[in-house]
Amino acid sequence: MAFTYEHPHPAVTVDCAVFGLDEDGLKALLIQRDVEPFAGRWALPGGFVRPDEGLEAAARRELREETGLERLFLEQLYTFGEPGRDPRERVITVAWYALVRLADHRVQAATDARQAAWFPVDDMPSLAFDHDAILTTALTRLHGKVRWQPIGFELLPPKFTLTQLQRMYETVLERGLDKRNFRKKVLGLGILEELDEVEQDVAHRAARLYRFDQKAYQRMVRDGFNFEI
Repeated sequence: MAFTYEHPHPAVTVDCAVFGLDEDGLKALLIQRDVEPFAGRWALPGGFVRPDEGLEAAARRELREETGLERLFLEQLYTFGEPGRDPRERVITVAWYALVRLADHRVQAATDARQAAWFPVDDMPSLAFDHDAILTTALTRLHGKVRWQPIGFELLPPKFTLTQLQRMYETVLERGLDKRNFRKKVLGLGILEELDEVEQDVAHRAARLYRFDQKAYQRMVRDGFNFEI
C-alpha cells in the first residue's frame, strides 16, 4: 500500500550566482526571462528540480540549458524559502555560486531565457523574485571565502602573472593590497608553480607566468596547511 503525506509539498528550485572576471572588473551572469512571472526581467539562471535528480545535478543542468555553461566551479550557497518569494506557488530554492574564466566560456541563452549577459556587480539591474538577496549573499560568501581557500584561481586563466593574481584579489576584496607584501605572501605559500614562460604580445616588459599547483596544495592541506591571503 502506497504511503501518502497529509502535508502540502513545496516546490524546489535551484538558482545560481555565476561570477567571472575581466579587465573591467567582477561580473555576474544574468538571464532575461522569457516567460511569466517576471517576463522580460533579468534574473539568476535557475529552475525547478526534477523528481529524479539531485540538487547539484539540477543546478548544472539549468546552467547548461539556460546559458550553455559547463565544467565550472560550483558550490552550494544557502537556502531561501520565504513565503511569497515566488508568485506561482510555495517555492524553496537552494542557491549556488559558481566561478568561471570568462575567456573559456561563451554564454548562449536557451530554453526559457531570451538572452544571457554579463553585468558588473556594482551596476546590476533590479532582479526578479528575491534574486537581489541571493546575489548579495553570494558576493558576501565570495568576499570571505576567497581569502581562506584558493577558489580565486577559478577566475584566472590557467597561466597568469603575479600582477593579474593581485588584481583579482583586489577586485574581489574591493581594496588595494601592498605589492611587495602580497608577492612575498603568495610566493611563500608554496602553491604557485613558476613557469619558464613570460607574457606574449604586451606593450610593457613581459612578466613571468605562474600556475596554481593543485597537487601541492592538496598535499599541504593533508599536512595541516591553512591558506590565507
